[in-house]
Amino acid sequence: MELRTLKYFLTVAKEENITSAAEILHMTQPTLSRQIMDLEKELGKPLFTRTNRKTILTEDGLHLRKRAEEIISLVERTTSEFQSTDETIYGEIHIGAGETDAMRLIANTIKRIQQQHPMIKYRLYSGHTDDVVERLEHGLLDFGLLFEPVNKEKYNYIPVPVSDTLGILMRKDSPFAVLDAITRNELTQMPLLSSARLSFLQSILSEWLGTDLERLNLVASYNLIYNASLMVETGIGNAICIDKLINTTGESNLCFRPLKPHVSLKMVLVWKKHPFFSKACELFLSEVQKEFHNILLPYSN
Repeated sequence: MELRTLKYFLTVAKEENITSAAEILHMTQPTLSRQIMDLEKELGKPLFTRTNRKTILTEDGLHLRKRAEEIISLVERTTSEFQSTDETIYGEIHIGAGETDAMRLIANTIKRIQQQHPMIKYRLYSGHTDDVVERLEHGLLDFGLLFEPVNKEKYNYIPVPVSDTLGILMRKDSPFAVLDAITRNELTQMPLLSSARLSFLQSILSEWLGTDLERLNLVASYNLIYNASLMVETGIGNAICIDKLINTTGESNLCFRPLKPHVSLKMVLVWKKHPFFSKACELFLSEVQKEFHNILLPYSN
């Protein structure tokens, strides 16, 4: 299986049309069709379902698309990393994280590096913990910003010097908005939106409640807090979420109330235990450690 053939395959998968893909690749349609058929013969699986209008990926085709994207990404990253010299550092840094205000520390680090090493590029991936861990395992991410607990035996890591607060996003005209915090009793009285992808939050909530989540009135689930905030605005329910992800200041009609007792979510920055790190990644790790150290300084005096 050649890299060139995988690129042909991905172009057809994207265009869903052999003729259109051939035009983009500057080759004839029969030649491209033969390349795809040879690839299917090599793998022993049909990769596309062909109709008069579209060429659609089969289940095996979808699997190959994911792996082909990973392979090409790794090849391109490796090529870029070998362009680095002692004077100029090239390369890409791939960072995965969920929705968290701790990304500000990563942004501060990137901004500082950017001023001295503008040739480094950054690829940010947003996803839940399982997604980020899977990409770390496949070498598609260099670093992951993960909520505790984490299997630290598999990774090198440094603690993030800030934590997130778990609470409830609600309308300012909600009867619960007059409270400074939300207790177990109040939480069971309100309609709620909960993240469908953060299973660890559900575990934390269950422990905090002292019972399972069936006591809660969960009216909807969400993947992205911004979309959930729109549902909160319309009065569908109140979102269980992390603070500082949605603007609640000024003219916003939303507010955030922490849980009581307080629930603090700690994080770690992790990377795989392996012998090779690109110069760009070495620089990033050094600078992010400085950033974390500077955050801790006010508390060490």
